[in-house]
Amino acid sequence: MGDIGSAEERDEFAPPDAVAPEFVARWSRGRDARARAPRSHQGPWRPGADRPDPVALLEGQATTRDLDIVPLRYERMSASPFAFYRGAALLMAADLATAPHTGITVQLCGDAHLSNFGLFGTPERRLIFDMNDFDETFPGPFEWDVKRLATSFAVAGRHRGFSADEVRACVRASVVGYRKAMRRAADSPVLDAWYDRFDAESARRRIRAERDRRRADDVTVARLDAVVKKARKRDRMRSFAKLVHVVDGQLRIIPNPPLVTPVEDFLPGAGADFDEAALMRNLLSEYQHTLPGEHHPISEYRYRHMARTVGGIGSVGTRAWVVLLSGRDDHDPLLLQAKTAQPSVLERYLGPGTHDNEGERVVRGQRLMQAASDIFLGWQRVAGADGTTRDFYVRQLHDWKGGIDPETMTPRGAALYARICGETLARGHARSGDRVEVAGYLGRGRAFEEAVCVFADTYADQNERDFTSFRDALTAGRLPTRGAAPSKESP
Repeated sequence: MGDIGSAEERDEFAPPDAVAPEFVARWSRGRDARARAPRSHQGPWRPGADRPDPVALLEGQATTRDLDIVPLRYERMSASPFAFYRGAALLMAADLATAPHTGITVQLCGDAHLSNFGLFGTPERRLIFDMNDFDETFPGPFEWDVKRLATSFAVAGRHRGFSADEVRACVRASVVGYRKAMRRAADSPVLDAWYDRFDAESARRRIRAERDRRRADDVTVARLDAVVKKARKRDRMRSFAKLVHVVDGQLRIIPNPPLVTPVEDFLPGAGADFDEAALMRNLLSEYQHTLPGEHHPISEYRYRHMARTVGGIGSVGTRAWVVLLSGRDDHDPLLLQAKTAQPSVLERYLGPGTHDNEGERVVRGQRLMQAASDIFLGWQRVAGADGTTRDFYVRQLHDWKGGIDPETMTPRGAALYARICGETLARGHARSGDRVEVAGYLGRGRAFEEAVCVFADTYADQNERDFTSFRDALTAGRLPTRGAAPSKESP
């Protein structure tokens, strides 16, 4: 009979007569999708006999990366099951593809784990909370992002030593937050849904209200205040002071190999005959055409220096650069980050994308999902000195950047954060897909969230098994390793 919900839920779910027929039809399409993929079926999952070897998948992925940096990626992934999960988006995509899905397509973040949400500055100089990593963005079934997010709280909660009930409360909060926010978006006037955002002041008010209801504690309030204060200090001038010094009268990025390697130490062609400045002028001119507006401030900056950088976990081994520019004088800097954009891990399971340039895929997905995006967000294709052509996306390095440290979260704080992340993901999906259809599928009941709780618990078990296999491969020498991890993170 499918999964159409109780009579009570169907009555609650029916939109009012005044709603335009087109909206009613979209609502009905979402409800009808329950027959294709019942909500209760979103929970049970187990690996098939033909499940790919997780280590082999990671080995294959490494062939498209800088092999000298891949051991650092593995080292960071080996720190904990949660660190491994952050680097294993490909493995989860392969597993999600084995199960039936709703067919309700949105622009997926593609790697919507809890550490890929945070604070950043908008062009209007407001500090907002939103998703901040779109390397894997791709159109696909909305529930894949929801499951990735929910499972990240299961994995991180276990790592933090939360009880089973506390872990489940976090997972449930992420899905409840998503479901209710999507329902609000579906019930809202069109532009209200599109303009909806969650800024730092709203977050402060929200958490203080939760504390007054005894659903948050003073520790959570204090930590949020500290994160907001720190984020406002993480601007371009702070990055400039930290990363740049003067050598022979010229601005230069400070070396810190292997995390920060100046261009002249990295590229074999950067010798006496290599006109680095001319090359960068051409590249910046091409990149400018991908930026919004006919007249853009990037035109007032000139190139000074660049360096290869290594950061994060999932993207380690893909080429990334910090590019130093200056405006009216040496005290008017701009630091851009150019990161390699490879095909999304989702593409091999959802079919080919529509963008010829992978950097364009990332940028357009990000602009669609975020409430506001960096004005320097653009893309570029570069023929490297090694003969390899790479796609990049470009953005400001730091612009009021801040985030929650999962290593310090309390159970109550984590549950509140999970709910906010779920709400934030729903806003992105509501802008990029059919929010009314998604809300129609979810309904008002708990069927979907109960199922995702089951899935997250089951998949957290699988993640632990994969983590063990991964660590065994490192110990056996199947995967390359290196010495002790550097003491500092890259920018």
